[in-house]
Amino acid sequence: MAKVQQALRFALDPNAGQRRELARHAGTARYAYNWGLRRVMDGLAARRAGDTTVSVPSAMTLHREWNAWKQSPEGIPWWTEVSKCAPQEAFRNLEWGLRAYWAGRDGKRPGPQVRFPGFKKKSRSRDSFRLTGALHLHAGAATLPRIGAVRLCEDATRWASLVTVGSVRITSATVSREADRWFVALAVEAERAIPSGNGHTDTMGVDLGVVALATLSNGTVIPGPKALRRGLRKLRQLSRAHSRKRRGSRNRAKAARRLTRHHAKVGSLRRDHLHKLTTTLAKNHGRIVVEDLNVQGMLRNRKLARSLADAGFGEFRRQLAYKCRWYGSELVVADRWFASSKTCSRCGTVKPELLLRERTFRCESCGLAIDRDLNAAINLAGSVHPAVTASAVETRTACGADQKSRPRLAGGKEAGTGIAPEPTDSIGGPTPRPRDPVSLLSVG
Repeated sequence: MAKVQQALRFALDPNAGQRRELARHAGTARYAYNWGLRRVMDGLAARRAGDTTVSVPSAMTLHREWNAWKQSPEGIPWWTEVSKCAPQEAFRNLEWGLRAYWAGRDGKRPGPQVRFPGFKKKSRSRDSFRLTGALHLHAGAATLPRIGAVRLCEDATRWASLVTVGSVRITSATVSREADRWFVALAVEAERAIPSGNGHTDTMGVDLGVVALATLSNGTVIPGPKALRRGLRKLRQLSRAHSRKRRGSRNRAKAARRLTRHHAKVGSLRRDHLHKLTTTLAKNHGRIVVEDLNVQGMLRNRKLARSLADAGFGEFRRQLAYKCRWYGSELVVADRWFASSKTCSRCGTVKPELLLRERTFRCESCGLAIDRDLNAAINLAGSVHPAVTASAVETRTACGADQKSRPRLAGGKEAGTGIAPEPTDSIGGPTPRPRDPVSLLSVG
């Protein structure tokens, strides 16, 4: 048995009073976030002006200042109506955003540069807040601090029994609103049996594409739901209807709800299909080989960006990584520069060029004519030598020649296990790392 970090997401069924309480907590978190961001910006402005005695407040400092300010004459009178966790966790979110910005600015964070945190507006930001403390899960309800027991739209008996016996521990709850529906995501620490294998010894290559979501090396073609493409006509109609309504009117608010419901439906269809596909692959195959796709770079192609985003390559890779650990299969990520599409799966000849519109791979050496996606999947499956052994959480380079991309964890670190890099001084030089990984934002 091993302890893993998981998230349990349930749809809530609150009554009218609980809806007001949820909206009040979300508004408090947004207000506290903007309040803390203003003080952070004031501290940075003072530093740039030459006042080295002023430091940017950390989340803990902001919380202490908030507790003193909210009870002052200039404070807010409604602070007693909400849980103290809502503003406290908002300050932590602000701190994490700042740490990510500074780490990316100094080149210590992989991926694209994140923006400096901005102020949240009620009409544009997503209603969300996080709670800690007295959190309980029942068969048909979830108990949240200051809000009480809120009914669930689904049966949670299985997880509630595991919480009761102690094999699952709830650490926090994030409540969010999506298309006028409230959801709760419980971050839990669960004891899970991690098997060493799932009884399958085969190797399955998976080639992701736009025409078909996934093509397996055994010839199976799995089409994608293409939820955005199928609902694009309705999306355009709803978007036009929303833009034509007068700002601030009730009709505009109704149109906005219809538009957000459509976006939520598209996202739900995509997630449901990806979950079913990744679970099936992880349970029924011993080793799965996928490509190390540069999704961010691919999305820069304006002609394919919509189709690529609709397919959800990044989410497919993320889900497959942790499910392979759960179900005892092995995930192998081929080298990014492995020419799986240009290589002949029969004789190994590599074509110098293969246009995207060429859907059939034709080899000039041996005369093989095969679907290009199936050819790539076969190459991925055959690129791993049978003698290679790797743990279920480790990435192996399937192509042995080109090592431009260093091997790394297939799914990254699990939630809650990583420590963000330390920020650096705005003038120069790193800030000493505190003992608490989320306790210091000082830049001086």
